[in-house]
Amino acid sequence: MNRRTVAMAALAALLLSIVATCAVAEAYAPVDYRLYPAPEGGYVGDTMPFVTEDGTLELYYLYDTDHNGQGYHPIYRFTTDDFIGYEDDGMMLEYGLMSDPDPALGTGSVMRDQEGLYHLFYTGHNDAGNGGMGKECVMHATSADRVNWEKHPEDTFFSPDGYSRDDFRDPEVFWMEEDGCYWLLIAAREDALGGVVAKYTSPDLKNWIFDGPLYAPQAQYMLECPDLFRMGDTWYLTYSWDCVTYYAVGESMNGPFVAPEDNILDGQGLMEGNGFVFYAAKTAQWNGNTYLCGWLGRAGLSADSGIYQWAGNVLNHQLVRHADGTLGVKAPETFGDYFTEEQPFQAEGAGGTAAIEGSDIALSAAEGETALADMGVRAPTMLLECDVALDANGCAGFAFGGSEADEAWTALCMDAGRNLLHYEGYELTELDDYPPMAVTRFDFAESPTHHVTLVCENEIVVMYIDDEKALSSRIGHSTNGAHIGVFAADCDASFSNITMKAPEE
Repeated sequence: MNRRTVAMAALAALLLSIVATCAVAEAYAPVDYRLYPAPEGGYVGDTMPFVTEDGTLELYYLYDTDHNGQGYHPIYRFTTDDFIGYEDDGMMLEYGLMSDPDPALGTGSVMRDQEGLYHLFYTGHNDAGNGGMGKECVMHATSADRVNWEKHPEDTFFSPDGYSRDDFRDPEVFWMEEDGCYWLLIAAREDALGGVVAKYTSPDLKNWIFDGPLYAPQAQYMLECPDLFRMGDTWYLTYSWDCVTYYAVGESMNGPFVAPEDNILDGQGLMEGNGFVFYAAKTAQWNGNTYLCGWLGRAGLSADSGIYQWAGNVLNHQLVRHADGTLGVKAPETFGDYFTEEQPFQAEGAGGTAAIEGSDIALSAAEGETALADMGVRAPTMLLECDVALDANGCAGFAFGGSEADEAWTALCMDAGRNLLHYEGYELTELDDYPPMAVTRFDFAESPTHHVTLVCENEIVVMYIDDEKALSSRIGHSTNGAHIGVFAADCDASFSNITMKAPEE
């Protein structure tokens, strides 16, 4: 469909009303990424969070580009003390030579030992196979200041017997007080069990004892980037595969760990090749809260498709532990210190039936119809909160578009009929024509009303609902002067107590 043409008969009534509402093009200037950074000229791959003694969060990460050579993925670092604005500290650890075990670096972890020395355990990857020992291994570097790192090749070790020599990566190392020793968890592939989280212990960070699998669900090829942490009296294990981050729950540090029926907190693809919505997340304990630190993949070949490639921008969620022991996510609470300026808005009906009273909007759309209320130009960075109620089988949510430069509206959906959150660039008039692509599962029947938070920075839009789930997206249609609105398709829906905030200028 030509999005500048409004003469198509099936869409005429809706589109003509939209154009009348949005006759003037508005200026739009993107902002620097403060909430979701990426390095200049590159992308953020797997993160390795470390909290310093003075409470600073250091996010070590695999640095990726569109032009990787034979050597790739050096470890770089961002630093923040509030999840709002990051210092780019540059490269921390370079990859090795083709004759070394680490011409490519893989994920690992940073920790401080009992004597105050800093350690970086990481993956060495060499496609040549290291003389038959395997493509992947655990490697070790130390530092007195977390800036100058010295590699210790003599500490390198490979997978044990009975495990894949080529899939042995992502060491997570920490002091386990309850065990009185250091633990190392690693993503490995056992010959019979498939993907597992394997466990090693050590008294000195040099001599490691293999303890076998800590978690073996026999479900995925690999359980990448494992992390173990405790909230309250419950232990949690996070791991990643299938382009998403999962979690499992245990009553003790040794498990047994069991994956809840729904153990995905952010988006996933429903079709093969959907890509990386939120991946390789590990946790940071900071100011009494637990944060899940990962990344949102960069856009694929088709903009606004919900398909994301490996590596992109930093993306952090704050974890919430529910009464039943399951986990949820919400926006980092520090965002409240950033979005402080109320943004008044004047909503106008732009299609279908819309009853507007101050900050409350009620929409009604008969079968085959869409109701829309336009709330004006979306600020380049903003936070929106509201309470939403919709019919049991309805679809409602947020719409972006309606400007002179982009007349069509695309839909970020709360889909009660399918119990999904989803965005894939579909226009409001196309929602019934195509299946959802990038989605988060959410049970709308749990409550008649849902509290929704929308965090927007340039094209990145993250929707949180009920401190339970998130859907992270890249929405190009929300930028360049596009308006933001709310919609209801084939149902009644209400959006109450709407607030829109921007950072203080």
